[in-house]
Amino acid sequence: MLSVGDLVKKSHPALFWCMRSLPKVKREALFTLFAFCRHIDNIARSDMPVAEKKELIKAWYEELVNIYDKHVPATNIGRKIYKNCLRFNLPRKKLEEILASATLNIPKPLCAPKRIIFEQYINGAAVVPFELALQIMDAKNSAATEELAKNLGRAVLLTLILRDVKDDAKGGRLYMPEDILKRTNLENIKPMQIIESPDFALARELLAGEAELAFMKAERLIRILQSRSAMSLRYIENVSQYLFAFMKKRGWEIISPKPKLHISAYLLILWRVLFK
Repeated sequence: MLSVGDLVKKSHPALFWCMRSLPKVKREALFTLFAFCRHIDNIARSDMPVAEKKELIKAWYEELVNIYDKHVPATNIGRKIYKNCLRFNLPRKKLEEILASATLNIPKPLCAPKRIIFEQYINGAAVVPFELALQIMDAKNSAATEELAKNLGRAVLLTLILRDVKDDAKGGRLYMPEDILKRTNLENIKPMQIIESPDFALARELLAGEAELAFMKAERLIRILQSRSAMSLRYIENVSQYLFAFMKKRGWEIISPKPKLHISAYLLILWRVLFK
């Protein structure tokens, strides 16, 4: 079984090296948080039976009780959370919000959710993990860092949603909020029909506007962090902005092939983060 550090290294090697610049206790806590979020997302997106997904998520609510109340975690990741994360006073409620976000894809994948559900998904899948990461980094100015988590998490996840529309549609998912689809006359039809419609370009453009605004706010707020603490966040921001700029330049009517960064782009972004 991979360690939490190896999991980050295998999934995002450059992000791993950015995190390596942090003190060991913070680095291990961030690796553990990443592993937890990745594990929960994998459950929600897997092809396993719905009953099994529900049972696993329920077990994780029970594991949080084991961690926070009984102090006897039963799983490997649970033991890592207990060992690496509790020293940073991560609220149990926040980890439960991550679980709640995953359950929005169970029993059926999210498809054209109402705005309130869409925002709940964004919060648990992206905003809360960034909030917890900033808490581990010991960022000061809580009001500003909370706003940073809100905007950076939102910008990153919206970028991934815009990038992955075709793959998601094939799996019966469509994270585009219902109000945007109504504005573009794309409501009440199947995901694949939606993404194949000429009007879908406008829907993507409208969601891209939300992402662009969030990027602008995050870029201003990220400067409040010390450079060492902010390194991994700046890396994530730069990668996401690169993908967003690529999609915007080629046009929102084009959904495939899905944009990917070549190794040279990753290295350039990493160099900028490490030495600028």
